[in-house]
Order: sequence, then C-alpha cells, then structure tokens
Amino acid sequence: MPSKIDERDKNQYASVASRYRPKPPYLRNFVLAFLVGGAISAAGQLFQQIFMAQGLNDGDAGARVAVVMIFIGALLTGLGVYDVIGKYGGAGSAIPISGFANSIVSPAIEFAREGYVLGMAAQMFVIAGPVIVYGVTSAILVAAFRLLIAP
Repeated sequence: MPSKIDERDKNQYASVASRYRPKPPYLRNFVLAFLVGGAISAAGQLFQQIFMAQGLNDGDAGARVAVVMIFIGALLTGLGVYDVIGKYGGAGSAIPISGFANSIVSPAIEFAREGYVLGMAAQMFVIAGPVIVYGVTSAILVAAFRLLIAP
C-alpha cells in the first residue's frame, strides 16, 4: 500500500516535470493541417472542373473525382509519400477521401509479408471495415425512413 509520502513525491515530481515539458506547436500544426487539407481539396476541385469541362454533369464528375482521389491516395501511400504528407499535415491529410484510401492501404502494405489472404486482404479492412459497415447501415436506415415518410 503506497504511503502518503510516496503519493506526495509523485505529485511533486509531476509538477516539476510539467514545467520542463516542451509545449506542442499548436498554431503551426493548425496552419499545416489547414494548408495540406486545403491543397488536397483544391486538387479534388481541379479534377472536378476538368471532368465537368469534358461534358460530365456534377454527379458523374464527382464520382470520378472520388475514384481519382482514392487512387492517388493509395498510390502515394504505396510509394511512401503519403506518410510524409501526414507527418506534416496531420488531420489535414487524414480527413479528405485520400486519407481514407491511406487508412486502407497502409495496413495492407504492413501485413503483405503474411500473404495475400491472411495478410493483405484481412488487414485492409481493419480500419476501413467499421466505416463501411456504418456507412451501409446508415444508408439503409435513411432509405427505410424516407420510404416510410415519403408519399
């Protein structure tokens, strides 16, 4: 059973140690996340404009942008570039759809040495699986609700 002296020493040590702990650069992290996320979003908007200039409507162009951004995110993850982007961009690189591609490809690459089925295929959906399940379930619930409400 710890004595009061031990507990007091721990609290005193924590107090002294907290004064010497470096402060995280919050402002720099916020700015980098904003810039990286904005650059990824601007790239997506550029692809949207290119597809719409080819005569596609907004919905079809948006679907192609999603495919292109997922492909680019997966490719950059495979090349090791997305990790560097994520190191500096933080949440700015994780929030866009390319971050979703990164979350699928990273575990697959990490466990590739264990084989295609039990390694890559099984690990690909460790992070993305729950997102897909909740997305599909939400879509079904919203569709059922709309079917019941709509005349």
